[in-house]
Amino acid sequence: MALKEKIESRRARVGIIGLGYVGLPLACEYVRAGFPVTGIDNDASKVEQLSRGSSYVQDVPDEMLKARVGPKGLTATTDMAALKDCDAVIICVPTPLRKTRDPDISYIVSAVDGIAREMHPDMLVVLESTTYPGTTEEVIRPKLEAGGLKAGRDFYLAFSPERVDPGNPRFNTKNTPKIVGGTTPACTAMAAALYGKAVDTVIQVSSTQSAEMIKLLENTFRSVNIGLVNEIALMCDRLSLDVWEVIDAAASKPFGFMPFYPGPGLGGHCIPIDPHYLSWKLKTLNYYAKFIELAAEINGNMPHYVVTKIVDALNARKKPVNGSRVLVLGVAYKKDISDVRESPALDVIKLLQDRGAEVLFNDPYAAEVHLDHGTLRSVPLTDELLAGCDCAVIVTDHSCYDYARIVEKSRIVVDTRNATRRVGAGREKIAKL
Repeated sequence: MALKEKIESRRARVGIIGLGYVGLPLACEYVRAGFPVTGIDNDASKVEQLSRGSSYVQDVPDEMLKARVGPKGLTATTDMAALKDCDAVIICVPTPLRKTRDPDISYIVSAVDGIAREMHPDMLVVLESTTYPGTTEEVIRPKLEAGGLKAGRDFYLAFSPERVDPGNPRFNTKNTPKIVGGTTPACTAMAAALYGKAVDTVIQVSSTQSAEMIKLLENTFRSVNIGLVNEIALMCDRLSLDVWEVIDAAASKPFGFMPFYPGPGLGGHCIPIDPHYLSWKLKTLNYYAKFIELAAEINGNMPHYVVTKIVDALNARKKPVNGSRVLVLGVAYKKDISDVRESPALDVIKLLQDRGAEVLFNDPYAAEVHLDHGTLRSVPLTDELLAGCDCAVIVTDHSCYDYARIVEKSRIVVDTRNATRRVGAGREKIAKL
């Protein structure tokens, strides 16, 4: 049976390499749509956990996972040989940056090498991992064609950028529009046919390079605009203006303005990293991406600015930072999730420790963080803890925090997220960005 018929009849077996915050929700959507799914991950503990119907991804509740795990639904393995029984394979592996800010596509290369060993005619291969424009065509295609099969003739190859926003209660894998670009029109159409069975909206573009660039534009747009508003916050501080008042009032304009908000820095796997893929690619073409580099510089310096605000708040009360007990509230990179990857809270903690502060943290979602100075574990947020610390710093504005109580019980509060905006009493204790 041809691949298109298998997709239409939902008999196509979908293989997903990488069962993290992108791959696992996608796997669940395909099972929900009626497809058998083989999930592959090199982490044996994840595979074992999934086989028990226990989820480690916040957006996939245990109840949802248990309903989808089984022989006719999702099966998980560490064995890449399972790909030989798959009709379509979707790559959802990490793409970190090296310390030199060069792209590290080793996880993609490893996945593609595994696919190439099990390659068969009429297979569809889709890359979802964020990368620089040209990766699918220049890196993946030659590896998959090395065995004699040709993309667009013998198999199908496409790129479809992941657009996952962890913890977003409104938009998920199913209702977020899916971009698809193939190496040939036939490849685009086949990938669109597969995604069309699992997601509400599929948008086809002309090439894999366009699809790769679209993802980088989305996150570069956010990075640059956050960099701009962070610099506005620095300007307002010099001018003794309330940046939050300025932004809220500007946002009343019904056209020509989109509000972004300052904060302690960028976090997560996408916004702090993805623009550098584009910047690196352009450097190979002798082009310097000025906006990207400038935004990265401003955003990267925000944790230092936060620590300066903490030092100033302590100094105003004749307390040196050296020896002070500082409580960091929230270490996840954004509110109401557990992900601490690239979180600015980690930089704030390290900078405070380097200055001699005793740093504690509380986060209802993240139990511990690993730092140069060792592992820190979340402490219970008691009234005694708040009163016993010299300063409380709101780095992540989790919805479950009682900010009125935090302000009431704390000696000083440095608020990097405007989380205390509705607190009435005790405002003299609060220092904001």
